[in-house]
Amino acid sequence: MSARRVLGFVIAAVGALVPLASAAPVLEGRTLRYEDGPRLVWQRTYPAAMGDLSGPVQVGTVTYLGAGPSVYAMSASGRVLGRADLPGLVTSIDASGGAVLATTQEGGVSERYTLDASGGLAVRERVVLPPDRRVTGWLAAVADATPPALLAQALQADPTNPFLALREVRATPDDPYRALSSVRRALSGPLPFPAWVQLAARLDAGGYPSAADVALGRALRDAAARGIDPELPVSRATLSAYGNPSGYVGSLLAQNRLARADVWMRYLRDLHPRFEGGPALYERYARILDAQGRSGEAEGWRQFTRSLNAGTLYNLGPQGLRSVRDAARLATLSLVVALAAALWALQARAWTTQGAETAPLGGRWRSWLRHPLARARRVTVAYTSLGERLLLALLAAALLVSLGGWQWANQASAALRAPALNLGTFGGAQGAQLADLNLRPGADTALLGGLAAQLDGDDGAARDAYTRALPDACAQNNLGVIAQTRGDEAQARENYRAALSARPDLAAPAFNLGLTPAVPAAAFQRTYRPGEPRLCYPDQRSLTRATTGDLSTTLRTLLRSPQDVVTAAPGRSPRLGALLAAVALLVALLVLSLLLPRAALALRRARPLGYRALGLLLPGTTLLDSAWGGVLLLAWSAAVAALAPRAGVIAFPDLPTVASPAGQGAVLALLIATYALNTVVFVAAEVRHAQRVRRDAAA
Repeated sequence: MSARRVLGFVIAAVGALVPLASAAPVLEGRTLRYEDGPRLVWQRTYPAAMGDLSGPVQVGTVTYLGAGPSVYAMSASGRVLGRADLPGLVTSIDASGGAVLATTQEGGVSERYTLDASGGLAVRERVVLPPDRRVTGWLAAVADATPPALLAQALQADPTNPFLALREVRATPDDPYRALSSVRRALSGPLPFPAWVQLAARLDAGGYPSAADVALGRALRDAAARGIDPELPVSRATLSAYGNPSGYVGSLLAQNRLARADVWMRYLRDLHPRFEGGPALYERYARILDAQGRSGEAEGWRQFTRSLNAGTLYNLGPQGLRSVRDAARLATLSLVVALAAALWALQARAWTTQGAETAPLGGRWRSWLRHPLARARRVTVAYTSLGERLLLALLAAALLVSLGGWQWANQASAALRAPALNLGTFGGAQGAQLADLNLRPGADTALLGGLAAQLDGDDGAARDAYTRALPDACAQNNLGVIAQTRGDEAQARENYRAALSARPDLAAPAFNLGLTPAVPAAAFQRTYRPGEPRLCYPDQRSLTRATTGDLSTTLRTLLRSPQDVVTAAPGRSPRLGALLAAVALLVALLVLSLLLPRAALALRRARPLGYRALGLLLPGTTLLDSAWGGVLLLAWSAAVAALAPRAGVIAFPDLPTVASPAGQGAVLALLIATYALNTVVFVAAEVRHAQRVRRDAAA
């Protein structure tokens, strides 16, 4: 063989193995063409269901193409090397700096991620998936939009989409071996945990429960790796975007498939126990277990539900703020009824005398314009005793507090529903929205910032935030986690002991010290993050302090900037704010009325007929100058307010004790008792008044 032929053979072999420098990808419309000069090496057309395309960018022999929220890496021969799932729609891919950077856009947040094609396609930064089904359900949506005639072509073009493989299973029901092969292919590649959950639901519905269990197990591991933690709440919208496991459980329970429902319920208990609406689903499942004669299991689920109350507001449970709101509404209605009844009765007593004294001033109403100061000395409360005025002021002050509690519960509930606080984790692109929540400065806010930084891998920023949060026990524990990950075991144990000493109820430092706290989060840590120290996460009380503060914050806002109270905001009703401001003004006027001299009221006019009638109709209103009068009035008004739902006036859905038949019966008995006791006291007061009138006449 001549040297020329040998050289030609070598050049041909090298050319076959290494693409020429001129080979480059070109995107024309939705068709990606890989061209080597005039020669077309391969081409691929992407369906419209995949969304906008970005790129392509070639680095070495690897071509990167963005499609929807994903980036694909392809070899020079067109083989898919891997897929990176990002938390937003890919808008651009750049490799000018030596590294491949993908820019995403989601909900006004733009982020850049570094891609690594070695051993597939990995993202170097932490990816926190948003509660957006366009992102988390993108793979399933692309597969569902693929026409049956193009299924084989789509599988060849994108072997990393497991939902295409499941479409193939349904397309070949008579070939069990091929179907099993497709199921194995669906389980073979990496996926974000929402896609694993969606895949598990489809496998379950398709008759492959064992494969569904495998998919759920991988979902748990991927979620744990992304920083999802069972200690943190998850909203309905987020859980729906994360595969909607609670919705699938509802379908299983409706079909009476309890064995499969148990698997999915345990998945929820392990990963998302504090999801919005969880207690209702747990109770539904417990009732079904009771009906099946499995009362022991049912009680176990109820006990688990009760354990979720720890760390919530007043230990009322995840939805406790709604109970606080309804309690404030009930107290507000009671106090409004009591204050209105008292003022009505006092006005009836002073009506005749007030009319006679204001006649020379221009009449009951015109005198306000002609002689305002003189008329102000003859207001209704001027004809009352100091004790009666004090009681009115106390009722108005209590009404102010109850209205403030109502407004505060609304604001706190709205603040705790912020998406950034209901992802099951902190940090990432979504965690950056914490800055938009106007969190209150303090240890709780610093703890949130430290967690977001630590989960994203920025230990320096996390340490600074935790230092600002000291002596918070959670911050102490998390400083210990930083020390342990850097190899300083002695410092870490010192931090853990300090955290446990400050708050013996904290499970995280106990777990890190080698103890075995009986909480689900500890079991989750041992199973899915073995060997890693446990972070301490804020509970609902801490989150409430960070977002809204306590009730005193709302009342201070009323005093410092009353215009803010009547301004519309998330959870803030302008009408309720206006009522709050009006009651604050009423409290101020009633307190000032304590300085008014008492206007003379003739003894024979002290208990006119209208006043007596109201005394029998409205218990306690004719006894306001005594302690018994205030007790009777408040008991009666509370009973009337609690019975208001029976008339359809108002409802208290989150006060089940009041709404229950037993509760309504007790309230009705209280109402009857107040009328009976009031009648006895009223008769005694009438006898005493008659005796005083006779003595006065005799004198």
